[in-house]
Amino acid sequence: MAQPKALLIRSPGTNCDQETAFAFEQSGATADRVHLNRLLEKPELLHDYQILALAGGFSYGDDISAGRIVGSLFRHHLMDAVKKFHEDGKLILGICNGFQILIKTGLLLADDEQGLPSSTLAWNDCHMFQDRWVNLKTAGNKCVFLQGIEQMYLPVAHAEGRFVARDEATLNALEAAGQLCLTYAANRVGEDAITFPDNPNGAQRHVAGVCDETGRIFGLMPHPERYIDRTHHPRWTRGEGTDPGEGLKVFQNAVAFFG
Repeated sequence: MAQPKALLIRSPGTNCDQETAFAFEQSGATADRVHLNRLLEKPELLHDYQILALAGGFSYGDDISAGRIVGSLFRHHLMDAVKKFHEDGKLILGICNGFQILIKTGLLLADDEQGLPSSTLAWNDCHMFQDRWVNLKTAGNKCVFLQGIEQMYLPVAHAEGRFVARDEATLNALEAAGQLCLTYAANRVGEDAITFPDNPNGAQRHVAGVCDETGRIFGLMPHPERYIDRTHHPRWTRGEGTDPGEGLKVFQNAVAFFG
């Protein structure tokens, strides 16, 4: 098909949309940054694109809770358009605050029969904002965005990133379905125990990212757009890092899906 088009939604407090757009462009897509209000005015705009991306930041200042306001706007005004977008075989990505938004909409992990969320992203168990680099590993091959990736080294920057499922049965079901597709990993080779700061927020089963049942909706707390070039690595001047950066593959996979 023609060059894929990515739509990046921004709202008050979004601050990673330019970097995310650049990552898609470096991967071969075109990327448009559009304010949420424009999409609320014209939801059909969404269908001109193949990829919907919700970037990181602090939408609406994280008032009420992170991602809650944008998530509510999606729930009440955009769900029909977004569901059709997904049913048409397209991709949705949420990074950090975007992951929080996807969780709040119920798009990523469906609500239960009573309409209650099956999971949430709670405050870090250290009760502090965490800004650091972490090791990650993938599980299974369900997620489109993680194809061909076994591990990554990416930065995190959040205060509400602790993945918590409603109950143990829900957690087990998500794991069995291959939806707990990205987890925090130990910092040292051969180390089995994963504790703080390797797991920076205390997420259950060290979950860093999850996908929906189709593998085409993906939310993660780490920031792949912040490591798409070797010079983004915190120790690149000491000869460390990869070229391109390890995060770029996430965006390349999204573009290749439409190849």
